Amino acid sequence: MAGTALLIIDMQMGMQARLDEGRAAVNPDADVVIARLAAACRAAGVPVIHVRHHDRHPDSPFREGLPGAAPMPCDIEAPGEAVFYKSTSSAFASTDLAAHLRGHGITRVIVTGAVLGFCVTSAVRWAADLGFAVVLPRDAVLGFDLPHAGLSADEIARVTFGLLGADFAELTDTETLIAGL
Repeated sequence: MAGTALLIIDMQMGMQARLDEGRAAVNPDADVVIARLAAACRAAGVPVIHVRHHDRHPDSPFREGLPGAAPMPCDIEAPGEAVFYKSTSSAFASTDLAAHLRGHGITRVIVTGAVLGFCVTSAVRWAADLGFAVVLPRDAVLGFDLPHAGLSADEIARVTFGLLGADFAELTDTETLIAGL
């Protein structure tokens, strides 16, 4: 898959804490799926790129140096893999990720990670707007409910996948991606 890279967005221990607290989620095993996909990409020579959220807000569990900001095991980089630290929702807005991808001849990105309705959506839309082909494996993203808005994790996922699949990304699953590597 020349010209393709795997992006792992915000798979950090703060996400694991939400799962451990029993927060309603879609794909609560996304970390296992992402780890399998990353291993398959590495074996096929597809670059794996890590994007982590380092929030500047003093109350955020994703502030640099706090346990919530540490990567989950599925997001620990192998030697030589690029890691970007963002302070915005999009992986592209506060990093030089786009320049890195272009500099390495990447024209297609597989987007995985957390949270589906927020940072994953932002990354997918920005990547598409910047001219990258985007692939979104439905089973390799983690999404949560929004209790204050009365929205379940499943409702958010259904609408988000519908919107992203309409104009921004090719929707697929991990097995199909791995078979195509």
